[in-house]
Amino acid sequence: MSNAAIDIVIYHNPECGTSRNTLAMIRNAGIEPHVIEYLKTPPNRPRLVSLIARMGISARQLLREKGTPFAELGLADPTLSDDQLIDAMIEHPILINRPIVVSPLGVKLCRPSEEVLDLLPSAQRGAFTKEDGEQVIDAAGKRI
Repeated sequence: MSNAAIDIVIYHNPECGTSRNTLAMIRNAGIEPHVIEYLKTPPNRPRLVSLIARMGISARQLLREKGTPFAELGLADPTLSDDQLIDAMIEHPILINRPIVVSPLGVKLCRPSEEVLDLLPSAQRGAFTKEDGEQVIDAAGKRI
């Protein structure tokens, strides 16, 4: 399978370091993904429901608290249903945690960013150090 044929999608926020690191690791594997800046182009409800199901997580596990209207919207309430939480994410896409990566090998919320390595069908092409200085890939392209 050539890298040109590998279809990877990242739901990305360029303001987020974890998201930037994840995108950089995809590119370090020689893959140019489809980048969806989900704050500008949020997923519709059926797509979001599908992503949550494919990740095998609950809607609550995808909710982002930090830097969002999570508290003001009362989303900590444990009685809220997945449908209610998804409604909130559709109305306020900043509540969707990121980055979400879709690949032929699966769908994952890549936090920490190294989670993306399990979704890449090709190896890292060289060393990779995260923005915070943590080295995650050595010069031989192996996970540290």
